[in-house]
Amino acid sequence: MINYLSKPFIWFFKLEAASGLVLLFAAIIALIISNSGFSELYFSTLDQYLFIGINDFGLKLSVLHWINDALMAIFFFFVTLEIKREFLQGELSNIKQALLPIIAAVGGMLVPALFYVFINFGDSETMNGWAIPSATDIAFSLGVLSLLGKRVPLSLKVFLTALAIIDDLGAIVIIALFYSGDLSIKYLSLMLLAFLILLVINKFNIRKFLPYLIIGIFLWDFTHNSGIHATIAGVLLAMTIPHRKKEKDFSLLIKIEHAISPYVAFGIMPLFAFANAGVSLEGLSFASLLDKVPLGIVLGLFLGKQLGVFIFSYISIKLKVAQMPNNTSWYNFYGVGVLTGIGFTMSLFVGNLAFAENMQYMDGVKIGVLTGSLLSTLFGYFLILLTPNKPNK
Repeated sequence: MINYLSKPFIWFFKLEAASGLVLLFAAIIALIISNSGFSELYFSTLDQYLFIGINDFGLKLSVLHWINDALMAIFFFFVTLEIKREFLQGELSNIKQALLPIIAAVGGMLVPALFYVFINFGDSETMNGWAIPSATDIAFSLGVLSLLGKRVPLSLKVFLTALAIIDDLGAIVIIALFYSGDLSIKYLSLMLLAFLILLVINKFNIRKFLPYLIIGIFLWDFTHNSGIHATIAGVLLAMTIPHRKKEKDFSLLIKIEHAISPYVAFGIMPLFAFANAGVSLEGLSFASLLDKVPLGIVLGLFLGKQLGVFIFSYISIKLKVAQMPNNTSWYNFYGVGVLTGIGFTMSLFVGNLAFAENMQYMDGVKIGVLTGSLLSTLFGYFLILLTPNKPNK
């Protein structure tokens, strides 16, 4: 009886699209709750401070910050493990294929910023939001792509993952250079020291995860206190995890990747979506989309992203600087470029930093980000779903 009842759930969680469905469901529920009678409970819970540690040794952050800074560091750790494996032995081991997501990410950051600047040129206050449409919400873009299942070839999923990581690293650099408070030289130095220790452990080919985990926790704490977004610690830690040199050898990287995959897909990502998708729509109207800030964001996310990613990629492929992902059609490739316009939580995060001293623009940021992300989601999804997926010859 128990096996009979559990069989549909086992089948569901084996589905490739399952994580994407859970992610989108969590986002929708958050959006509904944040605009209902439970909104005050929702936001107050996320603002509650939680201490994790022993006695005086520990850290006190809001629930939202624990999710965005700590749990998302684990998410970035996981996806960087995937990308590292692909660079060493997978789809990105070819230098021309490895260059493609880097070039595409540059286009995907530059062109949206130019769209925003064109609309807001001459206004010194609103110009500060130029980086908002340059961001990609990696969790949501990958979630939407996963809904398409096997229709999307593995090479294209790897391309989007790599592009989104590079894009978000670019956003972190932008935040550090243009929107951060004072950077702490002390903690930056400790962060560098922790990273060097991890490299030494890797050099000695230590294949137990515990030493990496202990130093990684310190690395996260130092990064968090340095003024740089704490998720970068997950990326740095993953870069030091050893992978096998031969196919038959043991790989700590693959072991960790397989172990944490279900927790990331069905735990961290939906929780992140639930905590960040709750945006109050009170006082917002679609008529306000014609204001400079929301218009610049919508055009940047929906048009700038897809054009920047596709044009930069197309030119680099035609010049034979980079190589098209295997088993991919131009239709699918363009559709993935459209999905990079899902800025959502990352764009809202940048917007809060950009207009920290001019909060009157935040309503415009919200409606612009939601509209641009929704258009990118729908157009990208149906473009891939309804067009031929035969690879180019």
